[in-house]
Amino acid sequence: MSVESTSQIRVRYAETDQMGIAHHAEYFAWFEVGRTDLLRGRGLTYRELEQDGVRLPVIETHAQFRRPAYYDDLLEIRTRLVAISGVRVSFEYEVFRSGSPELLAAGSTSHAAVGHDGRPRRLPPELRRSLA
Repeated sequence: MSVESTSQIRVRYAETDQMGIAHHAEYFAWFEVGRTDLLRGRGLTYRELEQDGVRLPVIETHAQFRRPAYYDDLLEIRTRLVAISGVRVSFEYEVFRSGSPELLAAGSTSHAAVGHDGRPRRLPPELRRSLA
C-alpha cells in the first residue's frame, strides 16, 4: 500500500512555549493537516464525506517525540495510509524540519467510520477506491 503525501507547516508562535519549542499537542493538529491533504490529493475532502453521512473520528493515536520543533521552523509532515478495512482506516506520520533528514516525531492515528448518529458504518466504496 503506497498512498502517501507530504504537507508543509510553519510552526506558529501560538504553538510554542516560552522557550520557542512547539507544544506536543500541536503535533496531532499537524497530523490532521497531513491526513486531510492526503485525502484531498486522492480527490476526497472531509466535507464531502460528511455530506455523504460519514465521519471519521480518531479512535486511537500514538506519538513519539525525538527532537523539538521550534518557532518559525518549516516542517514536513509525511503521511502514509497503512491500513483500511470495512470500518477502519489508519495512518502513520513522520515530522521533519524541512531540508533535514532528522526525524523530529513519528505518530499514528486510527479512525472508525460512523454515521451522523454516531453508529459504526462501513467505509463508503468511493473512499475505499480512492485510497486503494
